[in-house]
Amino acid sequence: MNATIKDYLMLHLIVLIWGFTAILGLLISLPAIELVFYRTLIAAVGVAGLFLLKRENLLISLPEMIKVTGVGFVIAMHWILFFWSIRVSTASVCLVGMATISLWTAFVEPLFNRTRIKWYEVGLGLVVISGLLVIFSFESGYWLGLSMALASAFFGAVFSVLNGKLTHRHNPYQITFYEMAGACLFTILFMPVYSSFLAEGGLNFTWVGYDWFWLFVLGGICTVYAFSVSVELMKRLPVFSINLTVNLEPVYGIVLAVLIFGESEKMTPQFYLGTGIILISVLSYPVLNYLNKRRKPVRPLG
Repeated sequence: MNATIKDYLMLHLIVLIWGFTAILGLLISLPAIELVFYRTLIAAVGVAGLFLLKRENLLISLPEMIKVTGVGFVIAMHWILFFWSIRVSTASVCLVGMATISLWTAFVEPLFNRTRIKWYEVGLGLVVISGLLVIFSFESGYWLGLSMALASAFFGAVFSVLNGKLTHRHNPYQITFYEMAGACLFTILFMPVYSSFLAEGGLNFTWVGYDWFWLFVLGGICTVYAFSVSVELMKRLPVFSINLTVNLEPVYGIVLAVLIFGESEKMTPQFYLGTGIILISVLSYPVLNYLNKRRKPVRPLG
């Protein structure tokens, strides 16, 4: 087995780990806000620990620190809506909504970078909408969870675009620390509003059963470890291959949800029809994007 095959296998393992995040959202008994608070706290402390072990500098300038921490606020909204969606629906419903993140990015990125929206991105967006309409028409009881997942995917797209700009200026691990710290800070600031208007019984930070174990898996393996490995893989694998594989995350997640939770995650045939339409569109995006770039004429040198 050569290094390239190992890299691709590791990439699929990382995507599988990310797909398992939705499963952890059901295994952990904590509500969404408290869960995200613990996840970001564990991740921030974990990254800080890595810097201490490597004896590397963690500090960046104050203006940049404020910017990166602000992106952490976006991450917090992304994760809170993600886990909240799982709570009010199912892991499968949440992952279907999350499958639209790459297509949200296709529309968000031109707004931030002031570039034109590509025709095939609009077409794929319409295909995704048709898939969502199929699901909504037959699974109306999950409209709240799916809506939250779509909003989470939107914030995930905004985060990915903003993060893309930051990675050119800072060490990825520095970015991760301040983003996780920012996300943790956001949950703390949001808690008074949440406990007063959205939580019936107030805040709940109590771990039950194996919550402590699953939280450390979520914060350590699914966040710190998965991110650090993905950064290394980005140095060796083509962007096209990475994007195509990452789009398989909802597929892995839905399969894992059905295998682990059984009947509670099984949906109607119409749900899987709509899901199939969405996934075909999502998996087609990097292929069409790759072909579109190849068609562009090459400018002569000089």
